[in-house]
Amino acid sequence: MVDITLPNGNGLEIIKQLKQNFSKAGIIIISAKNSLDDKITGLDLGADDYLAKPFDLAELNSRIKALIRRRNFEGNKTIVVNEISILPEQRIVKVNNEEVILTAKEYALLLFFISNKNRVLSKNTIAEHLWGDDSDQMDSHDFIYVHLRNLRKKLVEKGCNDYVQTIYGIGYNFKIN
Repeated sequence: MVDITLPNGNGLEIIKQLKQNFSKAGIIIISAKNSLDDKITGLDLGADDYLAKPFDLAELNSRIKALIRRRNFEGNKTIVVNEISILPEQRIVKVNNEEVILTAKEYALLLFFISNKNRVLSKNTIAEHLWGDDSDQMDSHDFIYVHLRNLRKKLVEKGCNDYVQTIYGIGYNFKIN
């Protein structure tokens, strides 16, 4: 994250330097300046996003997650993991070229697993990703199991391997060899 107005310089200069050094770092500009010219300049220099102050932390969190998703999938329009294909712009999931109809939460869960493949994800992490700050108010994480069971069933019915491993007492791992 970079602020345009810094005590000893200009955040736009930092972005220029990062891009000249071919940095692959994701850049979100956070600034009290909310003019269209500043936004255009920052984005044209190579920033990935621009957020004007004041802002809500939940929005910043969502923008960071979106940036990570874009970086993890290298900007490809189609995400392919073995027999699973996802077209994020159309919100379409296919298994073996056959469309799978998912709810919004199942779709978000699948994307989250794929962007974190081969990593153990705790139930708290999954709940926070799916429900944001509201996850703190929930008594249990049983809803994760329900969405996961439904997602697995829909994928397997289309011929998908079951990549989700339950890590007892911890969470889940989307294991891709």
